[in-house]
Amino acid sequence: MKVEINVNGTATTADVEPRTLLVHYLRDNLGLKATNIGCDTTSCGACTVLLDGESVKSCTVLAAQADGLSVTTMEGLSDDGTLSHPVTAAFRQEHGLQCGFCTPGMVMAAVSLIEENPDLTEADVRSGLEGNLCRCTGYHNIVRAVLVAAGKDPDA
Repeated sequence: MKVEINVNGTATTADVEPRTLLVHYLRDNLGLKATNIGCDTTSCGACTVLLDGESVKSCTVLAAQADGLSVTTMEGLSDDGTLSHPVTAAFRQEHGLQCGFCTPGMVMAAVSLIEENPDLTEADVRSGLEGNLCRCTGYHNIVRAVLVAAGKDPDA
C-alpha cells in the first residue's frame, strides 16, 4: 500500500506492506536512525516520536495509520540538523543521558510534555515520562533537564 507521511517537514511517499510499523518506516525507508527499536511492546519508549504533535510509541503505530499525518523525529527538532533544540541542550547541560539509547525517546516525550503543560512540576515530569525507560541514569538528571527546558529551576 502507498503511504504519504510528512516527516520532519518533508513530504515522503512509499509503498509499504500494510503491517509495516511506523518505527520501521522511519528507520528502514527513510534512514532516520534516532528513533530506536527497544522492546517492540510499548514498554521502553525508545521509539517515541511526535505524530501530529502528540508523543506516540512508533512501535505500536502502523505506517498506514500515519498516512496523511505529520511525524517529527529527533532529527526534525532543528532546522539545521545540529539537534540544537532547547530540550536537547538541557539534556546535555544537566547530564540527562549516559549511553544515549533512550535519549531520543525521552527527548521527544519531553518536547510533547512541555508543549502540553509548560508549567511543569517535578511530579508532572516524573508522571509524564513514566512510559519511557532508562537503565543508566536513575532519571534524576533527566527530570532536571526537562524542568530546565521548560524554564523551571530544578532546585526550587
